[in-house]
Amino acid sequence: MFKTRPCGCKGLRSCKICEEKYGAFKIYDGIPKENSYVLCYKCKMLWPGCNYDIIKSHPDHQGESIAGRRGLIKNIDQLPWDQSQSGRLKQNYGPKCNFKKRKVTPEAFKGYPNFTKFIQDRFKTLNLLKSFETVEQCSLEYTPERGSSIDPHIDDCWIWGERIPTLSLLTDSFLTLTKFTGLETKYNLSDTQTYPRIVTESGLVKDFSDICKEFKEIVPSELKHSEERVSYPLVIRIPMPRRSLLVLYGTARYDYEHSILREDIKDRRVCITYREITPTFLSCGPKACVGKEILEKSKLFWDSKEICS
Repeated sequence: MFKTRPCGCKGLRSCKICEEKYGAFKIYDGIPKENSYVLCYKCKMLWPGCNYDIIKSHPDHQGESIAGRRGLIKNIDQLPWDQSQSGRLKQNYGPKCNFKKRKVTPEAFKGYPNFTKFIQDRFKTLNLLKSFETVEQCSLEYTPERGSSIDPHIDDCWIWGERIPTLSLLTDSFLTLTKFTGLETKYNLSDTQTYPRIVTESGLVKDFSDICKEFKEIVPSELKHSEERVSYPLVIRIPMPRRSLLVLYGTARYDYEHSILREDIKDRRVCITYREITPTFLSCGPKACVGKEILEKSKLFWDSKEICS
């Protein structure tokens, strides 16, 4: 069936008419859908899929873009890494904090590298993070060669807020939670008695108006930890697959120390951890003036090419 047909097709070409009437067979039968990407002209990124629904879903794309998967690590590595403790390297962007003296210095805070903006934009598509306002962004590198790890700890509770999102890249790992049994003076945990929680026990984020209302009703001496926490497991191991986002809040945030064990670093791992400020620094809190300056600077993104050149 290579001759010219009445429908106009010839050679290997075919249409539905000659396939049905003359028995021609279709050589090309579509694209492989399992590894296809669509260019979204609105955000100029390639997203997994094969039809126009990808464009319609902007900005709430599902999956991970080619730019996000390949370009993110490349851009991170083009910026200088600083030495950190326990075999880690870090890139830290945020106000300088002295947790013991309870002092914060936002003057030198210039915002974040522009190639990471799409990550913070994606937070707005998640119910748990819609109201999240990043005030610190910290990239960490772990490698087995350096025996990288991070000791059990609770992120400071004087300035860092309840939700702590972490994006894991390159390789799978584990976050290990260990029940905290120390004094509440450590990690400034006692400060949690002076401001309301952001997330309810059922995982719903409170409205800002409700947070402000609770602030006025707080009586620190009446706030005590629930006795039910005693029954929680002593150790919990949370898988962190590569390209996954883990958000600590509630019990996992305040009642457990979290760590990365050396034996769980099988290959190079890079993660980006984000922090918000406590309600104390929001507009309804006693440190609103300081919080306002930090939040204003947290909206800034600078051109990473100027640093790399």
